[in-house]
Amino acid sequence: MEPEGTDTNEMYLNGFSSSMPWEIQLEAIHKISALRDAKIYRPGYAIEYDYFDPTQLKHSLESKIIEGLFFAGQVNGTTGYEEAGGQGTVAGINAALLCSGNEPFIMNRDESYIGVLIDDLTTKGVDEPYRMFTSRAEYRILLRQDDADARLTERAYNIGIAKRDRYDWWIQKEKNINRILNFCDNTVVKPNIVNSFLDRIGSAPIKGSMKITDLVARPQVNFKNLSEVIPSLKEAIEASPNRIEEISEAAEIKMKYKGYIDRERVFAEKMHRLEDIKIKGHFNYSELHDLSTECRQKLEHVQPETLAQASRIPGVSPSDINVLLVLMGR
Repeated sequence: MEPEGTDTNEMYLNGFSSSMPWEIQLEAIHKISALRDAKIYRPGYAIEYDYFDPTQLKHSLESKIIEGLFFAGQVNGTTGYEEAGGQGTVAGINAALLCSGNEPFIMNRDESYIGVLIDDLTTKGVDEPYRMFTSRAEYRILLRQDDADARLTERAYNIGIAKRDRYDWWIQKEKNINRILNFCDNTVVKPNIVNSFLDRIGSAPIKGSMKITDLVARPQVNFKNLSEVIPSLKEAIEASPNRIEEISEAAEIKMKYKGYIDRERVFAEKMHRLEDIKIKGHFNYSELHDLSTECRQKLEHVQPETLAQASRIPGVSPSDINVLLVLMGR
């Protein structure tokens, strides 16, 4: 639909760079045969900005060069309101913790997307405006929207940014999730109870007794339809004092995706062991000729805090990490 009072030949131009002067934009448009006589009513525009190299920041977003100076947002090479808001939250928390003499608040890559974002910035740097795509996270199964409270509520409470009632609610929710999980893991059902139900939903019948946990793992089965034939399951779900749907959904997700979640958790814990190996200040990288030239240059520039952080730097190979492990006596 054309805006009222405009020429019907007026059009909006998409998919064309608007970061050039309008005269250049017009000249470029005229190079397109169908647009050789086009006129620009209102030129597009773009915003350009400089940034400070984020590899000069600690994971707390405090400058490595100037103590007590924190950076957040586009100044670190990111674009997008969410990225800026996440950094601002972390920088503000850590500024307050620094002033009160407490340890910094740092989230790991398996704890939050903010943790992934900050680790990417401080470890890898940027050569174009950074946006937090989910594909950047190697532990996406652990970073679900339904388990953010499980990952971060206790940590938030311990540093004073979550109130006691919020923390108490999470403890209650966790208790009820585990209660449902234990019930399903310890309750078996017989074929005569569920086979007609399984046949109705197109799922293979069972030949012997089976735990509820194993039944729920089937794609066609969920708490809602299974509780219709197993009254005790319905009672276990509805025993939660409040937020029944939220609690049952969390328990069901844990059962359905247990194998994937456990496998990803194992990978994360392996990486945590490397996170515990501090290497900053231990080496003069320029003298470590067992490392590749590119690796020495990258490590000298970034000065990673831990071996895990070093492993994520582009140009640092697994063999380089093994050399550092040997030198650390591991």
